[in-house]
Amino acid sequence: MTLRWRLTLFYTALLAVLLTTVAVTTLVIMRNNLITSVNRDLSNTYGRFVQLLPSLSLTPSNDINRDSAGDQRSVRYQFPNYALQLEQLPFYSQASLFQSLENNAEGPNRQDFFATLNSVRLTYRESAGIDRDSPIQLSEKQLAELIRSPGGQLLIDQDVNEAYQDRPTPMRVLVRLAPLTLQPSPLGLPGSNDTLTIVYVGRSLDDIQRTLADLRNVILLLFLAGLVTAGVGAYLLAGRALQPLGLVQRAAEGIGGQNLTERVPEPETGDEVQALAGALNNMLARLEDSFEAQRRFTSDASHELRTPVTAISGHASYLLRRTSPDEQQKESLKIIRSESERLTNLIASLLQLARSDSGALVMARDPILSGLFLTEIARELMPLAQAQRTALTVAGQEVTFEGDADRLKQVLINLVSNALKAGARTITLSSQPEQDGTEVRLSVSDDGPGIPADQLDRLFDRFYRLEDSRSRDVGGAGLGLSIARGIVEAHEGRIWLESEVGKGTVAHVQLPVGDVPVLDDDDVP
Repeated sequence: MTLRWRLTLFYTALLAVLLTTVAVTTLVIMRNNLITSVNRDLSNTYGRFVQLLPSLSLTPSNDINRDSAGDQRSVRYQFPNYALQLEQLPFYSQASLFQSLENNAEGPNRQDFFATLNSVRLTYRESAGIDRDSPIQLSEKQLAELIRSPGGQLLIDQDVNEAYQDRPTPMRVLVRLAPLTLQPSPLGLPGSNDTLTIVYVGRSLDDIQRTLADLRNVILLLFLAGLVTAGVGAYLLAGRALQPLGLVQRAAEGIGGQNLTERVPEPETGDEVQALAGALNNMLARLEDSFEAQRRFTSDASHELRTPVTAISGHASYLLRRTSPDEQQKESLKIIRSESERLTNLIASLLQLARSDSGALVMARDPILSGLFLTEIARELMPLAQAQRTALTVAGQEVTFEGDADRLKQVLINLVSNALKAGARTITLSSQPEQDGTEVRLSVSDDGPGIPADQLDRLFDRFYRLEDSRSRDVGGAGLGLSIARGIVEAHEGRIWLESEVGKGTVAHVQLPVGDVPVLDDDDVP
């Protein structure tokens, strides 16, 4: 993954975490505020309902939906948005109820205590706005918590079956346990006629849930819009920030041994990118000096060695022709002449590499017919192949391309010579156009022993040779493929090897076709 995408994902993920935190915090605060508002409203409604109770003159024989005069003025009309339920506990006081719970908190008497209490609650239970067959129920745990509560108050969330409704309604229910005046006192004394009661006041949470759902939807839309905007913005900003680095990268990739004089652009950004470009240019300057010194040494040493080596070879040949050495001396002179010739070839290769490194390797580009070109090479190498009992054939399509025939012949002769040295019994030279028609591929395939995969790329390194070809009598100095690569790269092409141990090797030379003229049949010899 590129640095641009990593920066984009990082900033987008960071914004996602921040937006999620803000969204969750907002929803929690909003819900708490709404629930607090509902709790406050339930307390106010409880107070108004309690004030109304004496006017109802409740007895076990009438309900809270009628007043003392028997009018059909329902409490439901006065509290239309609330569910009300009242349970009388006429045989208990708060103190006695608490003491009974504590005395029967554990053991077998616990079930009897709650069974008796529930029987009393059921007998003296009235409701308004609640389905009589499905009243609000409290579990034993909730009843115990209500009785033990210092304020005699409990807040619960419960689904309540409202009257004439098909489905339960989620409600916030306030439960209060307290002695209340259900009938006017005959003596006019406050509290003289109080009855311990459990009052339930419930309010629907549908509005709150819809509000929270709408808020979640708005937050989700803002979240998605924010992420998309932040992602696009971060991508564009990262691209703009990294654009100078991309220019430096492309310029650096185009600099090689042939154009070390070039430099990468130094953007006037005043940041690390400009410092990096400056450091790269300083490094390129040092590399240029080093390469120049190396080329100069190679060229000078090759020139200086050529004269003495030629003299040694000449004197050895003279002694062999003009004198009468014995067999041991003759063998020594032949070795001297052979090694002198080998050294002469090595010097010539070093000079060619030095010219290639310095860019002085001039290519004479002329039209070449691939089939005719490969046939000529095969004819030239045929005696050497026959001497080793190797079949040398030419195949493929005829392709016209532009190049230096002498230099490319040197490349292919080197590839065929390597196959012969490896002991191949069949060697095929072939040519074929690439799919787009702008390039041609020349290939040399053999059925030799093959090359290990870990050594394929290293074969193009200077002075590198395979372990099984280090012998001087079959192996060269390890410069042939380096020279071949230099020639191919001077043609703006590429060279590579494909091989499998035990099945042979294929060397590919891919070259641009270039600007070649259209040839008629009469132009082809």
